[in-house]
Amino acid sequence: MTRKNEVRSKPLIDRYASGGAILGYAVLGLNTEQETARGGPGAWSVVELTAHLLDTDLVFSDRMKRVIAEDEPVLQPFDENAWSGRLGYQDTTAGEAVELLAANRRWMTRILRGVADADFARAGRHPERGRLTLAELLALATNHVDHHLRFLYAKRAKLGIALPPRYGSEALGV
Repeated sequence: MTRKNEVRSKPLIDRYASGGAILGYAVLGLNTEQETARGGPGAWSVVELTAHLLDTDLVFSDRMKRVIAEDEPVLQPFDENAWSGRLGYQDTTAGEAVELLAANRRWMTRILRGVADADFARAGRHPERGRLTLAELLALATNHVDHHLRFLYAKRAKLGIALPPRYGSEALGV
């Protein structure tokens, strides 16, 4: 049995792996004032958005590792608004969040490429979402960055510093 994951999951793993570079492109050239500007009450700034993406990515990677290593683990939920409000997202930089997300993705990509295709059917239990397989968690983590990139590009446009959008699906030519 080969441990290398070369069959069904390779394109999704490749797309997941590209997330750090794509997010880095999206925040390219922003200064501190632009990173911390909010579009209105309750709206997240670019730095809060990138910090949210980092923390969510860390949660997804923890969940994926648990599903790979443990039998039917509980996948703990978290309150993204509480994390944003209480963890000092506005006190970091988008560059730092991107750097850490990219490092986390490199680490997880190595792990994901080392598991067997059958491991993508392994699952954990989320109290709110129910049963989630490794394949589903990987898809959720991968799509989460693309979902928020739409907001990030819109924020840039409102600030008058738009750039042509790039998304993870483009890494596969889709």
